[in-house]
Amino acid sequence: MLKKFKIDKRLLQQMDLWLIIIPILLVAFSSVNIYSAVHNNTKLGGNWKLQIAWGIIGLIIVYVIIKFDYRVLIDYAEIIYWASIVLLIINKVAGSTVNGAKGWIAIGQRAIQPSEFAKVALIILIAKKLDVMKGDINNIKNFFILLFYAAVPMILIVVQPDMGMTEVCFFIVLGMFFIAGLDLRVIFGGILTIILGIAAVWNTSLMQAYWKERFTSFLNPEKYINSTGLQLIQSEIGIGSGGILGKGFLKGTQIQGGYIPETHTDFIFSVIGEEWGLVGGIILVLIYLLLLYKIVSVSKKSKDIFGKIFCIGIASAFLFSILQNIGMTIGIMPISGIALPFVSYGGSSMLTGFISLGIVINIGMRRNKINF
Repeated sequence: MLKKFKIDKRLLQQMDLWLIIIPILLVAFSSVNIYSAVHNNTKLGGNWKLQIAWGIIGLIIVYVIIKFDYRVLIDYAEIIYWASIVLLIINKVAGSTVNGAKGWIAIGQRAIQPSEFAKVALIILIAKKLDVMKGDINNIKNFFILLFYAAVPMILIVVQPDMGMTEVCFFIVLGMFFIAGLDLRVIFGGILTIILGIAAVWNTSLMQAYWKERFTSFLNPEKYINSTGLQLIQSEIGIGSGGILGKGFLKGTQIQGGYIPETHTDFIFSVIGEEWGLVGGIILVLIYLLLLYKIVSVSKKSKDIFGKIFCIGIASAFLFSILQNIGMTIGIMPISGIALPFVSYGGSSMLTGFISLGIVINIGMRRNKINF
């Protein structure tokens, strides 16, 4: 029985171990910072242990994924995609509301975030479609087919309403379309259309008040001192007071004093900035850059269009999430509920992160033909 679960050594030799080492390091660092953020909270105090548990489950999932040839995903891409759409619909009907967005489906004492899984399903399907189309994205029929599949989950996510995940999906699609060779005039035209569309609905009922507040509060946080502005101001104070080397583990006054909400999830970088300082933040960013470099390297060496495009989709998701999450804690990006990959607390985010990397590793392992 155990032989069925073994992976051929010749395939394992093709594995880039950094794609396993990096998320393990990030999860370990994550659990330390989550402990710092919640150890005084009786309700959330055990979340750092759960983060480690999610990481272990994620590694098991990676092992299962790399056991099978990733080309199997092409056969099941539509099933995976439409299953995620069904989850988003169920979520809209029966989901739980957290921070103004109906983005969670409760399962016992836990909950899953369907949009996280829809994000991966979207990448799989777009990569499959481009593979079948031989990469001919500038064919108008092909382009509108891809646009349709991209729009369906994004519409269902935006009506939750979850602007953060909608932004992530937009930049995923943008990255995949760009690397597939879509005419730059179409890309810039699309971006301009979206900007004009937002401007057109800005003062209508379609643009909800708290969306506008989140978009603009980072520009003038003092104006929103009683809501999102206060969170940002406290975050900036904490990160700024951390200085070069930080105040030390469990010594962050903003964090330990409970002045910053959501420090174990969306604002985890505030913990890092205050307690580990500029040096800790830079090291974290360098680790992320190494992760992105490794993913892009797998994309370049992929033997097919599916592998190439899928890896870029994952790299785009990680890159935007990192920039957005860190940016919003230091006041250079709008505040939105986007997790810092492998560092913010959250089972759905953690598992989809490992699923994504598992497929990337699989693509890298099978970049060359191996005769068995």
